[in-house]
This record gives sequence, C-alpha cells and structure tokens, in this order.
Amino acid sequence: MKKFLLWFLAILITLAAAYYQRKTGPTYPKQVTLTLNDSTYDVKLVRSLGLDERPEIKLDIRDTTIKARVFYRRYRTNDEYTAVSFRYKVYPIESYLMNNLFKITSESGFFAAVAVQPPAGKLEYYLEITDTAGKQVFFRESPVVIRFKGAVPGFILTPHIILMFVAMLFSTLAGLMSIIKYPAYRKYTLWTLILLTAGGMILGPIVQKFAFGELWTGIPFGWDLTDNKTLIAFLFWILAYLMNRKKERPLYTALAALVLLLVYSIPHSMFGSELDYTSGEVVQGFFPFIFFGNFKNFLN
Repeated sequence: MKKFLLWFLAILITLAAAYYQRKTGPTYPKQVTLTLNDSTYDVKLVRSLGLDERPEIKLDIRDTTIKARVFYRRYRTNDEYTAVSFRYKVYPIESYLMNNLFKITSESGFFAAVAVQPPAGKLEYYLEITDTAGKQVFFRESPVVIRFKGAVPGFILTPHIILMFVAMLFSTLAGLMSIIKYPAYRKYTLWTLILLTAGGMILGPIVQKFAFGELWTGIPFGWDLTDNKTLIAFLFWILAYLMNRKKERPLYTALAALVLLLVYSIPHSMFGSELDYTSGEVVQGFFPFIFFGNFKNFLN
C-alpha cells in the first residue's frame, strides 16, 4: 500500500509539472480572448515556428466579414513594421487511418504570412482587426514574439521528451521514497541519473543543434537557461548518486529531487537562444534581461 501511494503521488506531481510546462514559457502559443461582432473567440497566437512549418500567423475566427492585419518586424531592431493582411483560407489535411486509408480533413481560419527568419531569429508582431464596431488594435505596446527554429527529427525529439518525462517521474519517486527512508530510493536515484544523462545531457544538446545550430549554449559558453538548469539538476543528481553509493544518505536524493522539481517550475525556453541581428550570432539574453529589465516584451 505504501509503495502504491508513493507511485500515485509521483505520477500526480509529474503530470502536474508536465502540464505546467505545456502551459507556460515564451514559445508556447499565447492564448487570448477576442470579442468581434458580438461573438467571443479564444485564439492561440503563435510564438514558435519551425523552418519546416508554414510561416504564418493564424486567427481561428470563422466570421469572414472581419478585416485583419498583422504588423511585424525583427525583434530588438528599429526596423519599420511590415503590414500584411489576413486572408481566410482552408487547408486540406490528410490523416492516416488503418488499412492504408486516408481521411481528408481541413484547417480553416484567417492566415497572414510573415518573413522566415534564421534559426533563433525572432519577430515581434501586433494585430489590427476591424469589425462592424470599428478598428481594434491588440498588443501594439507589448508585441507578441515568435522564435524560429530548425526542424528536429522525430527520432531525436520524441526520445528526448520521453526520457525527460520519465526522469522527472523517477526523480519525484526517489525523492518521496527518500523522505520516508524507503530502501528502493537508492535504485531510483541511479535510474534518475541515467535517464537525465541520456535525455538532458546527450539528446538535449542534439535537439539544440538541430533547432538552433549550437550543441551547448550554457556554462561555460553562454547563459542559455534551459541548458544551465539541466546542468545544475544533473550535477545535483551526480552528487546524490555518489553520496548514496556506499551508505544511505537520503537527504541528498531529496535535495536533488527538489532541485529537479524547481527546474521544471521554470518555464521551458525562458532566456533561450536568440539571434542577434547586429552581430549575426546566436546569443543568450539571461544577464541582459536582468540588468535592463526587459521581461515584459520577452514573456509576451
């Protein structure tokens, strides 16, 4: 019964952490509510685009009587904004079914094309929408930011995600077991270290290379927060494993589990790789954001 409760709590905490990661971070869609022609629409505004995706901003609105434009420019530049009108489109989508059959569905809405940027390049944009009540402008003072990334093969990205999820699960389980001094915590300490090594320290940099052209942008080469928080968690789990090799020291496992949980509480891709349009280099903006207080635009 005790083991079941530990697993149940570990799964619950891990799912909550995964949900939080999915809902936060500067690259996940920005969810907004728009009221147009007396109808309310819940719209997701894109904040991340792969180079293998259509370079478009979508408004999931069915009212074809509205008019809309997007104004965009390269992030952190003094470029003039480029205005592009949204067009209502219907894209066919093929879905694979069993027995080699395909189901044709569609994706519809208002779409506006933007200029493709190199990996880690960013655009900022705001919207102008006109309905029967007149013109409304959204996000002019705090534009939405899109980051572009290279395509990451599924055979790299999928194992990375699975390994990091299972590492979080085993970390939480080991932490809970260590608190009550359940003997199996030492086994899960080792497994957490193995999974974190494979998912975070091996596949993580490979994902980074495909997406932004750099294997490692954390210490000592940069201040990428995703790389650095993974490194910190990895070092704590090495310490936990070493301290428990010959003698039970559950406090170190509990501490490592807490650190990894804190790592997961930091939104994914915050202070991540960014193309500096002046130098043409991929940089990380951790310290500049702190010193210049530019959190507002970054998080939008």
